[in-house]
Amino acid sequence: MCARSLSTLARMSGLTSRDRVQAGEAFTGDKDLLRAWAEGITPDADLTVSEWADKYRMLASRASAEPGRYRTRRTPYMREIMDALSPNHSAQRIVFMKAAQVGATEAGNNLIGFVIAHAPGPMLAVQPTVELAKRNSRQRIDPLIEESAVLRNKVRPSRSRDAGNTMLSKEFAGGILIMTGANSAVGLRSTPARYIFLDEVDAYPASADEEGDPVSLAEARSLTFAHRRKVFLVSTPTVKGVSRIEREFEASDQRRYFVPCPHCGQRQWLKFERLRWQKGQPETAAYVCEACEQPIAEHHKTAMLETGEWRATAESADPTTVGYHLSALYSPVGWLSWERIARSWEAAQGSDDAIRAFKNTILGETWVESGEVPDWQRLLDRKEDGCVSKVVEIDFRHLRAG
Repeated sequence: MCARSLSTLARMSGLTSRDRVQAGEAFTGDKDLLRAWAEGITPDADLTVSEWADKYRMLASRASAEPGRYRTRRTPYMREIMDALSPNHSAQRIVFMKAAQVGATEAGNNLIGFVIAHAPGPMLAVQPTVELAKRNSRQRIDPLIEESAVLRNKVRPSRSRDAGNTMLSKEFAGGILIMTGANSAVGLRSTPARYIFLDEVDAYPASADEEGDPVSLAEARSLTFAHRRKVFLVSTPTVKGVSRIEREFEASDQRRYFVPCPHCGQRQWLKFERLRWQKGQPETAAYVCEACEQPIAEHHKTAMLETGEWRATAESADPTTVGYHLSALYSPVGWLSWERIARSWEAAQGSDDAIRAFKNTILGETWVESGEVPDWQRLLDRKEDGCVSKVVEIDFRHLRAG
């Protein structure tokens, strides 16, 4: 709008409605127009994903065990991960290998909300199957939009005509969110995407409709955005050697969350073997510091998490990729306790399936197959022209060796 027009509007805004009518001017929305224009040229605040979530995100009772305003300080280890997803961070690929129920999916949902409200662009969110994508849309994405006023104003209700809001597609000013399953090649190559959220990648099929690896197909959607893209890969791991998330994590800088001992101050990342308890008495579980050997009670965990920090423990093969690993030992007080972890370990003894589930979902680690390893044998039987990668051959020999 030119300066003359603004001057005219400003001059008009000083007149009463009666003055304008007498002057033959029928326009009465000048103040609203000026306000809307001013809001339109005001730049957005420079927020990170975690700052946006703390300011605007509301958790619905049907989608969260702790409804109300989202608080990053409840899971402080998620702050750096979410901020790496922010446009002003140099990372392009963020890998998160983790235990179940540590807040990873909510971090992905915070990214979705941030994109819709603050940094619009095309986004692709992928679940293992299309059916899971539909369920996630109903149970997670719809409440995300409905409970946060800033998002409700951006995404029109699905009942509106031509709203651009369906179960697997949410349109908003400047962008669109496409939700699909890793089993649908059509969904994975449907549109370019600046932002990609790949959830539970270890549950993805080996190939999407026989068109190739679904992770590779999805990531190809972001290549035209070059350094501005953000790809968030999240999963609990499965079997060593075939786990996508472990492979991605091992190629990254392998960040671990170091927390201080409340007794000696030594920073360390939490390991299951340092969790000690009297046999048959999981209620006595405490974490033993690797430096001073003093037992750390569960109630210290809140302060430890708040002052923790991520540290890289390796050099990334790709400098634009950062990787994080987190076990349920870091679960906030009130979620999964050290006592329940100890109890679960004792209950799992004698069952390989139960121990495997413990390692995958509690420790966020892969399971090493032993014995006849039929899955690996079938993998080798499917090799084409006698060719198989050296990585597979080495891992296979290792597993066969016991």
